[in-house]
Amino acid sequence: MAKSDVKKVVLAYSGGLDTSIILKWLQTTYGCEVVTFTADLGQGEELEPARHKALLLGIKPENIFIEDLREEFVRDYVFPMFRANAVYEGQYLLGTSIARPLIGKKQIEIAEKVGADAVCHGATGKGNDQVRFELAYYALKPDVKVIAPWREWDLTSRTKLIEFAEQHQIPIAKDKRGEAPFSTDANLLHTSSEGKVLEDPSQDVPDYVYSRTVNPEDAPDRATFITVDFERGDAVAVDGVKLTPAALLAKLNDLGRENGIGRLDLVENRYVGMKSRGMYETPGGTILLAAHRGIEQITLDRGAAHLKDELMPKYAELVYNGFWFAPEREMLQAAIDKSQEFVTGRVRLKLYKGNVSVVGRESPYSLYDQELVTFEEGAVAYDQHDAQGFIKLNALRLRTLGQRKKRMGK
Repeated sequence: MAKSDVKKVVLAYSGGLDTSIILKWLQTTYGCEVVTFTADLGQGEELEPARHKALLLGIKPENIFIEDLREEFVRDYVFPMFRANAVYEGQYLLGTSIARPLIGKKQIEIAEKVGADAVCHGATGKGNDQVRFELAYYALKPDVKVIAPWREWDLTSRTKLIEFAEQHQIPIAKDKRGEAPFSTDANLLHTSSEGKVLEDPSQDVPDYVYSRTVNPEDAPDRATFITVDFERGDAVAVDGVKLTPAALLAKLNDLGRENGIGRLDLVENRYVGMKSRGMYETPGGTILLAAHRGIEQITLDRGAAHLKDELMPKYAELVYNGFWFAPEREMLQAAIDKSQEFVTGRVRLKLYKGNVSVVGRESPYSLYDQELVTFEEGAVAYDQHDAQGFIKLNALRLRTLGQRKKRMGK
């Protein structure tokens, strides 16, 4: 599709300097009508300024879409991912990754609604987000035209961006005129920071980068104890108070913030091939993961639990790489959701100076049998002599191998 064929484009628009420049660039380069979409994913920012900025840049009121997606985000994206206990490369709780498919889905819905023939994002050509956005777009609208300005334009430096903004009367905040010390992305699940002062992985993360958690050393000297209730694998209450998915995650975020929980300094492998150093703060998610694993300890059968742990890295990689709408992720989700039928009950946790520990768990569907496991003589029938045959059968192939080694003189 030639540039002249693009009549209307839906832009993922934050209201910040970069996406405002993209908005004007689309108008001047493509000569097309621009529709802005701003998603409230719980990033903690006032979104009405984005509407005002779009109007200032000539966007028609009917072409400005601002949607509160917090409940949908947690219910349909964060919670299904946490049922899988998904962690990328052993540590990352996928806060940025899981938000992208929802934004992409809404962009496509708006494109269909307004009759747009293109969608546009502000991700750079070096990162993962370009992949995540575009895989979502193509999965949901295979013939859509995708515009990725960072792969097309010649505004390759901060100076050129500022010059373009000044040329087109785009307001520039004072703190945006200098070189940004680092870039951030935030939603209800996490805040991520990367670039500039964080690019040298041998150096500590400066204190001023942290925005979502108190320093664990400054957290209260007395532990905080809480309970989290689960139904079929999803958290439904904190300290016995029922909450919506978004409200529950926000509550856990508050508790995590106060206790310095959820900081992560990580060098990860991007899907595009390079290593990247980032700092993540996921206070509520860190508590939620510990709680979910705690309730699974007593409600999941060993075979199901171990299979889930084998599937999890693949699931996490699919989310990280942008394949949320791929059939293999949906297949894994079906298996994971089946495993959660009896993952119901209450977990008690201890929060203290950056740490979260499970200190109790109970469920009406618990598989834990104290009479069976006790060192005392239990009431449940278990003949310890049975273990002898069990061990001998399992040792049969090892004994056979051992005999062969003996014959060979090894």
